[in-house]
Amino acid sequence: MFKSLKEKLKGWVKKAEEGQKDVETLPKKAGKDKKDKKIKTDEIPKKTKKTLFDKTLTNDKFDDLFEELEFILLQNNIAYKAIESIKESLKEKLIGKEKKVDIEKELQTAIKEILIDSPNLIEQIKEKKEKPFIILFAGINGAGKTTTIAKVAYLLQKNKLTTCLAAADTFRAASIEQLQVHAAKLSVPLIKKDYGADPASVGFDAIKYAEKHKIDVVLIDTAGRMNNKDTLMKEIEKIARVNNPDLKIFLGESITGNDATTQAKDFNDAIDIDGIILSKADVDEKGGTAISVAKITGKPIYYLGTGQDYKDLEKFDPDQLISKIFSED
Repeated sequence: MFKSLKEKLKGWVKKAEEGQKDVETLPKKAGKDKKDKKIKTDEIPKKTKKTLFDKTLTNDKFDDLFEELEFILLQNNIAYKAIESIKESLKEKLIGKEKKVDIEKELQTAIKEILIDSPNLIEQIKEKKEKPFIILFAGINGAGKTTTIAKVAYLLQKNKLTTCLAAADTFRAASIEQLQVHAAKLSVPLIKKDYGADPASVGFDAIKYAEKHKIDVVLIDTAGRMNNKDTLMKEIEKIARVNNPDLKIFLGESITGNDATTQAKDFNDAIDIDGIILSKADVDEKGGTAISVAKITGKPIYYLGTGQDYKDLEKFDPDQLISKIFSED
């Protein structure tokens, strides 16, 4: 995972740190002074080569140094806004410093400053006194939203929380049947209506069902919609308004890079998302999507999807992400 980004960052860090070194050199041969007195090699004053930093790093030299790093980050799906944040953080730590700086550590810190620690979902749910706790899932088609909802239901079951599913995707063919399969496997109730029904009313019915049967959590599936379609985005605004969810989750794909970043921004603008889940993180070799969506939305990443099984939902940990990016393996 993140092999491409890892190797390139290691190369850049090595080059940058070498630029801080004052390399001492000797003339090629020992010579004589003006009085023809022989001078031993170890008596010759050492000269210091000029290096990239040349004692301190100036603004111009920093910009030259950062240009290569910017290209690396762009290649690995990191949004320009996130890159600007990294640049400003490094500038503050590196420019004008006379002492050697641990550049890799400062780069890690700059990235971590972007990544927000996510709340503990289980604790959030248990802290709400009046049940049910309502979670709305949004995203485009093909990102794995329905499967992710099933994974979350499985996670909640493992933590002794009861759930019901709301099949509010009343547009995509077979979407209700797909969610029904997961509900049957997990032995959780599914609230549904016919295709073409008002999706907001499906969520409303599921909430009423949960209240009646004292169910802890309602998970609302919604139709995958393109983030640039006004009518569809207005519809999900209505679903959020009618059902008043406690948590609005954007589901995106790690491997779609800048597309996922744009989608996250548009959904955040539409419904003010509370958090993010990224699917297919197990096949993401670049690692930039998580950094980008966190910066663009200012919202935490709750989980990473790491496979097809229900158990393949990993709590997002900024330190772990950074460790994977900078590890030696």
